Amino acid sequence: MTTALAADVALPDPTAETPRLPLDRQIGESLPRLVAVMRRLLARDGCLWDREQTADSIKRYVVEEACEVVDAIEAKDPTHLREELGDLLLQVVFLAEIGRREGQFGPDDVVSGIVDKLVRRHPHVFGDVTVGDAAEVLRNWEKQKTVEKGDRGLLDGVPRSLSALTRAQRVGEKVGRVGFDWPDAEGPRAKVTEELRELDEAIASKDPRAIEEELGDTLFALVNLARHLPAEGSAGVDAEGALRRTIDKFTTRFAHVERRVREEHGGFAGNPTLEQMDRYWDEAKRTGR
Repeated sequence: MTTALAADVALPDPTAETPRLPLDRQIGESLPRLVAVMRRLLARDGCLWDREQTADSIKRYVVEEACEVVDAIEAKDPTHLREELGDLLLQVVFLAEIGRREGQFGPDDVVSGIVDKLVRRHPHVFGDVTVGDAAEVLRNWEKQKTVEKGDRGLLDGVPRSLSALTRAQRVGEKVGRVGFDWPDAEGPRAKVTEELRELDEAIASKDPRAIEEELGDTLFALVNLARHLPAEGSAGVDAEGALRRTIDKFTTRFAHVERRVREEHGGFAGNPTLEQMDRYWDEAKRTGR
């Protein structure tokens, strides 16, 4: 049994799972059903928790769901990715419905806005512009964006809420598209050496502010180097992804260390020495953990 919220939009039976259409028949026609469900949740007799939410209160869920999408991509798990994409899409529709409630915009405004933007910024597909490669596509994108945004700064569109590594990489990419960049990896590699020297000088000075500033400069230089190193695709090494994978590797190896400490010392309360823990770490490296 289904209940209708609006004309031609029926809500799903809560006791049954919606059957999947063949991939070649999926054209996004199910989106209105998600909008209908969200409207029902926000109705006067809807969900008490959902009705209390604001854009500010659910912004953290947007970040969390986006991170879970990334985790699913890296896990190469299509079933998990499908689920997490749905969770992220829910946040988009939720925010659009909050916009409707506040009299600001609605879900169709959101979709129309991105459709119009995609058409405008792909004149080589929807117009008569000719491009030679993907790099030229990106340059044209930035030029069109500059026209649309008027006096808005080139870097104003890089979200401050991004992780620092990702934000640094996006900043470098954007200024690079207008020519403010090194032509190859040699320049940023020399910059890393320069910044490391200045960091050593700051450490020697024991000036906390200088140390923090030079450490930041060094990290920024490393991100710029990452952009110029060979990698799959054309955007260089993803500094955020590289660090995430290193953290994952460290976490896995330390789990082995922790397990061996429990076996040999009854836990860290048994005060294993650094030399002993280093030996367990080397075990993890040898076994490929």
